[in-house]
Amino acid sequence: MIDPSTGQPYIPTPAYFLGCFDIYDREETLGEELEKYDPNNPVDREALILSYSLSKGWNITYRQKFALYKSLEEALRDSGYDFQALLEHDCQECSSLPNGWDAMNDPRILFEDIYRLASNLWADDLRKAESEDRSAWDYV
Repeated sequence: MIDPSTGQPYIPTPAYFLGCFDIYDREETLGEELEKYDPNNPVDREALILSYSLSKGWNITYRQKFALYKSLEEALRDSGYDFQALLEHDCQECSSLPNGWDAMNDPRILFEDIYRLASNLWADDLRKAESEDRSAWDYV
């Protein structure tokens, strides 16, 4: 699939849902805000997902949402998928998640909640994309 805004291939992964939590070079702003939440607490986790991960700030098409959603669905179906690896800090990258996120009790639960909430919030977009012939979409 081609990203219409960049003309580059759009190959989503579950990690895309974490980009909104990247505090690199924003530790005193976004970092401090996110530290008010405990991602191990179901109420806090849902607030994080709704306020950040699935907020209206997504500037992607309904087809991109569908592809992203399906990539998450596929990862969740894979019992061996390493969600923990998505949370680990890579010192070679200019990105970082809030303190303690790499020690989350069960990262899979975070992504299960994202999937559940996206199913509701993106329902219209997902139905629209599902009803289309995906072979007609722009692919690489």
